[in-house]
Amino acid sequence: MKDIVILVALEEELPQDSLKDFHIEYTGVGKINACFKTTEIINKFAPKLIINYGTAGSIKKNLSGIYEVSDFYQRDMDASALGFQIGETPFDKTKKISFGNSGLSIGTGDSFVKKPPKILTDLVDMEAYAIAKVCLLMETNFLCFKFISDNADNDAPNNWKKNINKGRTAFKKKIQDLYINL
Repeated sequence: MKDIVILVALEEELPQDSLKDFHIEYTGVGKINACFKTTEIINKFAPKLIINYGTAGSIKKNLSGIYEVSDFYQRDMDASALGFQIGETPFDKTKKISFGNSGLSIGTGDSFVKKPPKILTDLVDMEAYAIAKVCLLMETNFLCFKFISDNADNDAPNNWKKNINKGRTAFKKKIQDLYINL
């Protein structure tokens, strides 16, 4: 599908040959890399839809597998000393990004989470909010799917390393089901 671009932080999460009929691009880790790459992709290819896939830590201990994400927050923005709520970007009207789908919430920040952050969401990652924000501002349709790789606890780094590849099959099935319905 030429009008769909799948954005993934790392090739290890979804190698190029995983979905041969889809355009896959890699953002690199973190919000700045994700923001830059998303902007570049929209300007270069003008996709009708961007799909973000990747791994995420779960704050809720009973979650496993792959989930659609519908609500996006910036978890590491803390201007509370100025009277703003944690997660609220000063002087920006966008506090939560939602594209109207039904799914889980995610808090995106530039740190690997080993304990629940101050802003509580279902999941945590390092790219989704940035991609969602660019898609919102550039009026590009957006979907997001995250595979639970860890429980955002002290074991998170080891569990992420063990589980980074496991979501690939679940995402391939999800995208193939979605592709049939597009």
